[in-house]
Amino acid sequence: MHIQLQQVVPIPLRDRFAQRQSDIWNAHVTFAEGEWIKIKAPSGTGKTTLIHILYKLRSDYEGAVLWGNENLKGIQPASLAQLRQQSVSIIFQDLRLFDHLTARENIELNRVLQQPFYESNKIDEMAELLNVQYILDQRAGLCSYGEQQRIAIIRALVQPFTWLLMDEPFSHLDKANTARATSLIAAECATRKAGFILTDLDEDDHFNYSKHLQL
Repeated sequence: MHIQLQQVVPIPLRDRFAQRQSDIWNAHVTFAEGEWIKIKAPSGTGKTTLIHILYKLRSDYEGAVLWGNENLKGIQPASLAQLRQQSVSIIFQDLRLFDHLTARENIELNRVLQQPFYESNKIDEMAELLNVQYILDQRAGLCSYGEQQRIAIIRALVQPFTWLLMDEPFSHLDKANTARATSLIAAECATRKAGFILTDLDEDDHFNYSKHLQL
């Protein structure tokens, strides 16, 4: 499934981007199925807004966003739910874990939303790869932010997807843990022939990107 952005501009940022050059805002952009896309986005340019628009958490924009042939502004709730459960996964910048649930329970909620893509033992396997197996049965609210970030990554990877949206997914990880996380994400995306869109502040060499864009 390809993604198209047709002259999309967030209404709250419209005046700021009227005269500013961007590869995304107010442009015609197509992301082909399976592409690994890096969007460099300095602070204040709307990287979280973009991710939220793509996931249909926000609709306050001009232009059109199409997933395949489906315009997000007119998508029906049942179709949106199916899109999120089967085709699109997301790693939020603010993580959005349930603090009162354990790390395992947070992941498990995503795993069983639909016909499970993985068996439950895959949680333990991924947790060991990211060095967070020891906190799986601890309440998420008691984990460090870096631990929570790795739990959020696992949560996104246990469900089906053809596209993975990532908003500064490694911001609280050190170099070693970032390497573990990128290796796992790359392996999962390669296995599924899935694409991803990653926004971050700086250049990096975490992945073999198909495309580099400036927000």
